[in-house]
Amino acid sequence: MTEYDYWKIFPRMPRKVTIGDITIRDGFQHEEKFISTAAKIFYIEELIFAGCRDIEVTNLGNPFSMPQFRDAEQLLAHLRSDRFKSRCAKKGIDYADICLTAITIRESAVDRAIALKQKGVGPDRLLMMVSTEEEHHFANSGTSLPDYWKEAERCIQKCNDAGMKMCGTVSTIWGSPIGGATELKDAVEFTKRWLSIGAHDVEHADHDGSASAANVYRYYSMILDEIPNPDLHIAHFHETKRVASASVLAALQAGITHFEATLGGLGGQPANFLDDCPTKGTGDYYYDPRYVGLVTLEDTLVQIDEMGIEHGYDVDRILWLGKNMEKTIGRRLRSEAIINGRTLKEGHMQYARPGLKKVKAKLGETPDQKLPADWQGPPVLPQRCFL
Repeated sequence: MTEYDYWKIFPRMPRKVTIGDITIRDGFQHEEKFISTAAKIFYIEELIFAGCRDIEVTNLGNPFSMPQFRDAEQLLAHLRSDRFKSRCAKKGIDYADICLTAITIRESAVDRAIALKQKGVGPDRLLMMVSTEEEHHFANSGTSLPDYWKEAERCIQKCNDAGMKMCGTVSTIWGSPIGGATELKDAVEFTKRWLSIGAHDVEHADHDGSASAANVYRYYSMILDEIPNPDLHIAHFHETKRVASASVLAALQAGITHFEATLGGLGGQPANFLDDCPTKGTGDYYYDPRYVGLVTLEDTLVQIDEMGIEHGYDVDRILWLGKNMEKTIGRRLRSEAIINGRTLKEGHMQYARPGLKKVKAKLGETPDQKLPADWQGPPVLPQRCFL
């Protein structure tokens, strides 16, 4: 007989997950208008109040390339302020549980983060990234892979000495938008390299929506076979073909417990235009900039919540935030859950037609009767059902 217990079919699948939010950094980096500092602060705070504890807040790279993050120090100063800490305490949130991450692709950004740490406003965790496909890596970092690995090794040592964690990202796992097909085994090797040089954890990134569910399951199974501690691995899925929710499910089935998402599915390649001015970004877009982004936080939460997996969020508050984000951005975003809501066990009885009880009584049916009274015993199936 078929096994119907999902957790017996996929014994590695977790009962509890951690979902980090990266809206303010990865989500906003693709926007071609400046998102005000006040809006960034509002969404960071509200995400934390709704249950988020792992949150990317800014990019500490050169604002010339990505002016969206010219307010990085202002954001961090606010998040380290007594006012914000007091607001967290009033809401019963242990401030020490919050992990603030900033992106630091190159060493100069790591040095900037360390200087901010010394001023008392630095992030808790930094992030550097490699792509297994070198042309994609070069487009992101401006240097070769061997050279970058040595830089990352230096930066991790600096970072750890300063009392901050470093996350190492591996990208182009399932394919590169520049170089094409890639090998999963290269990403497994790169993951081991990050951990061997001192990275605290590893983000496994589908940066262009190349992943299929089957290959996601295959890859994360390979990863957990080699490095079985699930706390070391974070799943990061982009959306270009509307199949990222399948990738989330496949990663869960493989045993991944840490995920990232953005409100409305915002995100994509850093913008090369901001407000009324062209900017450097990372150059020409390698996909249609209108149809990219990450897996949505709202829909992912609803999916995981309805599977009965613990996640720590106030889902309704996140759906409310998603509706507000559409106003902030000024267009319809990707979340379907903010429109249609959650699947309610109690249903929506306001849409029921009146009179069913009277009809059943008139027909002599009991209130819970669903079949004709003379249909006794189990149904007998025709032989063709078994051929």
